Amino acid sequence: MKRQKLLIIVLFQNLMEEEPYYARTPAPPLPGIWLAGMTPDIVDVEVLHEMVRPIDYDTDADFIAISFMDYLAPHAYEVAEQFRKLGKVVVGGGKFASTFPEEVAPHFDSILVGEAQGIWPQMVHDLVNQTLKPRYDADPLSSLENIPPPRYDLVERRFTVPVVTEATRGCPHPCTFCQLNIIRLPHRMRPVEDVIRDLKSTHRLPWYRRKMAMVLDNNLGGDLSYAKSLLREIARLDFWGIGTQFSIECLRDNEFVDLLAKAHCRMAFLGMESLSDASLAGVKKKQNKVGEYRESFDKLHKLGILTFTGLMFALDNDTKEYYDVLPQKLEEVGTCVILPSISIPLYGTPWHREVAAQGRIVDTDISHYEGDHLVFRHPTLSADEVYAAYKSVNRIFYRWRSIVRRWWKFIRLQSKQESLPRYILRLFLSTFIYFKLSLFQRHHAQHRVFPALASRVREEKSGDIGIRAA
Repeated sequence: MKRQKLLIIVLFQNLMEEEPYYARTPAPPLPGIWLAGMTPDIVDVEVLHEMVRPIDYDTDADFIAISFMDYLAPHAYEVAEQFRKLGKVVVGGGKFASTFPEEVAPHFDSILVGEAQGIWPQMVHDLVNQTLKPRYDADPLSSLENIPPPRYDLVERRFTVPVVTEATRGCPHPCTFCQLNIIRLPHRMRPVEDVIRDLKSTHRLPWYRRKMAMVLDNNLGGDLSYAKSLLREIARLDFWGIGTQFSIECLRDNEFVDLLAKAHCRMAFLGMESLSDASLAGVKKKQNKVGEYRESFDKLHKLGILTFTGLMFALDNDTKEYYDVLPQKLEEVGTCVILPSISIPLYGTPWHREVAAQGRIVDTDISHYEGDHLVFRHPTLSADEVYAAYKSVNRIFYRWRSIVRRWWKFIRLQSKQESLPRYILRLFLSTFIYFKLSLFQRHHAQHRVFPALASRVREEKSGDIGIRAA
């Protein structure tokens, strides 16, 4: 009897292009391949990442599992409806489904609410046995021990770094804009040996695809003692390079910084968010101190670790004067690459409740809550002023001479700590990652952000959508 097949789809956007736009991202998201790793061996499994290939509605899969973020909910409902019309059984899950299950449930045959590791195997058995229930609720604090490793062999070859995993969940900080604070759970850690097992479960990959990895935590440094123990073990694996994410205050701990270097960390994503102390305080991101940024970033750069930093526009305490000097401030603090976005009052966050209570939400189309739309009325800035600053910073930061100048400054800061071959490898990887990230962000700004902003401003001025100046 032919085995049944499960297709796991990680949504990103409705790609209808020959050359998928997000093929330039270096690593896949974790949910799809981790869900595949947890799937009992009673079905064949395929993982499709929409960011690198369009959805195949002619698939021979019997069951479809869809993972999606909040702003993709309307797209997820359309995809689910189309598959259900074709006679497929469709289940849904992810952060948005777990937070707003009553809204999501009508669009799927079943939904998974919460973390998958404790409930997904039973859900798959029920799919095969045709006993599927409409909803499966996981224990909010289900164990993080013995979660099977991700299925790296199912990652599309267009991703440069297929080896991704997660060591911790949650974050100890109360930032009011953060999705983690919709339903606040304690910061939790997986056993170090389980994380190391994940990073070593690469035997199905060619050797050259085993040499780099990403640890995709929200905040690896939420418990520094744990983070240090993990980094010591990662150092033994002798990767060419790893990337990770943690909050900036971790860089006050010099031992943590040294262990990042020994683990061959080559890129650190940091939630910088703003270069205004008032704006940071306004969203309770008090762990960040703008005056520490330059010294903190230099610590990493000297060790060959790139800084990739989030930067949010339209925080309530932002001013026009701040935007006027922001490009220069970015040069002064010296971050290598920025990820700019317009701040989003995500449904359910403390910040959303505050903005909604003040009657400042002007756009409730959830598909616009992706970081390129201004969906609320700012206390002091017009929409035009926010968009102009967003566009100006993107243009100045990612012009060619700025990209090359930052790269040269980064290379010159590095000190040789290892053998000459290792040093050359470090310089090569740092340069490769730097230009890959920079060119992706430059492309995003020029081909997605700028045309979309121009169109949006025209629509707003004509009254087609409801964002207005304060």
